[in-house]
Amino acid sequence: MGFADQRFNVNLSILFTELPLLERPAAAAAAGFTAVELWWPWVDSPVPERYELDALKRAIEDAGVQLTGLNFYAGQLPGPDRGALSIPGEESERFRANIDVAADFAASLGCTALNALYGNRVEGVDPAEQDALALENLVLAARAADRIGAVLLIEALNRPESPLYPLASAPAAVEVVDKVNEATGLGNARFLMDLYHLSMNGEDLPAVIERFASKTGHVQIADNPGRGAPGTGSLPLEDLLDQLNKAGYDGWVGLEYKPGERPSTEAFDWLAR
Repeated sequence: MGFADQRFNVNLSILFTELPLLERPAAAAAAGFTAVELWWPWVDSPVPERYELDALKRAIEDAGVQLTGLNFYAGQLPGPDRGALSIPGEESERFRANIDVAADFAASLGCTALNALYGNRVEGVDPAEQDALALENLVLAARAADRIGAVLLIEALNRPESPLYPLASAPAAVEVVDKVNEATGLGNARFLMDLYHLSMNGEDLPAVIERFASKTGHVQIADNPGRGAPGTGSLPLEDLLDQLNKAGYDGWVGLEYKPGERPSTEAFDWLAR
């Protein structure tokens, strides 16, 4: 098979960031992509003004690309934060305020995957208290996703770059997926398998794919080391994606890598058009 047989979308929160947000969908389309995904674009606002939502919706529609993935509000990302839903107090409240806003925006564009980043451990707060809060908020998010016919994605990050993030392995993230599905009975919580993060954790990627492909709702890639485009590091990404296909994964593969010291338009030379 190989790269040519995959369905790639481009993450507009890490690629094309040299452009204003509203110009990125058209740039992705010009680069040959038909689908895009986004982290929550308004890092300071879980509930942005209607005109901001409308402008982004219009930019995506005018570009002729499909929004296939969207993060819920996650705090300062990029930045020090790794999500809000397990943070007691104001951040948890901001996440809850965002749930229906994000779900309704996704629904308006036919997006059927919503990613909920768990959040960092907080000094002085009992981890069990954070986990209980996280489950409450993830249940709310799963119900909102179900309302629009979407899956709720739960992602493992990597320990070296996110030392306070507790879901730092595939089994840790899948354990939360299972708890959410058990709590809701909806079955729409799924694992977001980011091969870069898992490789940074030193996980056995073929074994992870074999064990968890059936619970995977989305895949993201970057090479390692460096979090650059495929071919800039040493990960056998083509082989790993082939293994995922053979294991039954037929969804989108998100390109969530850094373009390096070049314009994003030049960061796709590894991908035959």
